[in-house]
Amino acid sequence: MDNKKIKAGITVFPGSNCDADVYRVLNSVFGVNASFIWHKDEIKDLKKYDFIVIPGGFSYGDYLRSGALAARSPVMQSVKDYAAKGGIALGICNGFQILLEAGLLDGVMLANRSLKFECKDVYLKTLNTETPFTCAVKKGAVLKMPIAHHDGNYFATESLISGLGRKKSVIFKYCDEKGGITAGSNPNGSILNIAGISNAAGNVMGLMPHPERSSEKILGSEDGGWIFKSIIKYIKEK
Repeated sequence: MDNKKIKAGITVFPGSNCDADVYRVLNSVFGVNASFIWHKDEIKDLKKYDFIVIPGGFSYGDYLRSGALAARSPVMQSVKDYAAKGGIALGICNGFQILLEAGLLDGVMLANRSLKFECKDVYLKTLNTETPFTCAVKKGAVLKMPIAHHDGNYFATESLISGLGRKKSVIFKYCDEKGGITAGSNPNGSILNIAGISNAAGNVMGLMPHPERSSEKILGSEDGGWIFKSIIKYIKEK
């Protein structure tokens, strides 16, 4: 299958500021046919899309809680229906927060331990390569990506964390450059250094770092591209 035949939908909310970045990377770098989906559009069926991306930004200005208002936008009901039928959905940064608020992923986001906006490169250790988002990545691979968030401190109850572990739903953890999962490599205080998780079925994933900002050499890292390469590979091999 030609990449151009792969269709991606990118949700857009008031305050989204990474939608254009994702659009450019998917279309120009990976040759995917990506288009925008406005938040007020409750589309009866998203099946024409091979995958959906909920991008980063500050939807609705992060009022109430990050992602809380966007999770109640009409388009998110369409995304829920799409995911329930096995559709692939990726949430990046604020998109991860939206997935949590919408109940598509377990847990919550708290303010960073530093109580400051954190914007820097971090390293991620890949824990599960048997997902649509990591099937092109070597298990244990260390990926370099940037973060840019204030509320990226992932938290869940002990029973939820235990369930994530049993289901192999913890996909990425913050680590050092050599792959060591240490307190010093945790940029926001996330429990157990968790940076990205999936649902039990594995077709929905959220992560705080930005793969679209690390998919080109000129940006200092191409490691984020492995997530998009994995999705493309998975779709082609289905």
